[in-house]
Amino acid sequence: MQKQGLLTELIDALCCMPGIGPKSAQRIALHLLQRDRGGAENLANRLQQAVAQLGYCKNCRTLTEHELCVICASPKREQSIVCVVESPADVWLINQAADYRGVFFVLNGRLSPLDGIGPDEIGLQQLERQLEGGKITELILATNSTIEGEATAHYIAQLALQRHIKVTRIAHGVPVGGELEFIDSGTLAHAFSGRRTIE
Repeated sequence: MQKQGLLTELIDALCCMPGIGPKSAQRIALHLLQRDRGGAENLANRLQQAVAQLGYCKNCRTLTEHELCVICASPKREQSIVCVVESPADVWLINQAADYRGVFFVLNGRLSPLDGIGPDEIGLQQLERQLEGGKITELILATNSTIEGEATAHYIAQLALQRHIKVTRIAHGVPVGGELEFIDSGTLAHAFSGRRTIE
C-alpha cells in the first residue's frame, strides 16, 4: 500500500477549517505551493506562533497572547458594562460594527445539555464571580438567536437579575436561528442600538 503524499496530507489538513471542503482545500494548497510559497511559509510560521503563544484573557476569556487582552487592559473601556458573547469572533464583529465602549465576557460555547455542555463548561462560575464583585451595572446578552443561544441568554439573565444588575439583550435585525458570525455589520449595529431590557 502506497503511503499518502504530502500534498494529500496538506489538503486533508486544510479541510479542518469551517467552510473548507476538499475542493476548496485543494485550490488553497495548490495556490500556496505554485504561486505564493512565501505566503505559505508566513502562514505556517504565524499559525505555529499563534498556537504556541495565544491563550485566554484572564478577565474576559477571549484569545490573547497577554494576561489581559487589549480591550480589558484599555483605560478607555467602560468596565461596568459587560457584553456576553459566544466566541472571540463575536468580539471582533461587535468591535467593528457597533459603537460599543464596554468590555466583553466570552463563553467559548453555549449551554447544550444534549451535548454535555453545562454552566461550568462555558465559564459561568467566573462570570458569577464578576457579577458578585459589584462593579458591573449592565450586562448585555449578545448570544446567537438559536435555541441554545436563547437558553444561554435566559440562564445568564437570571444570574444577573438575582444580583439586581440591569440586563439587556440585543434585538432588531438579528434573525431567529441566525448566528452573529454571518450577520452584516449594518444589521449588527442596528441590533445593538435596539437592545432591550429583560425583566
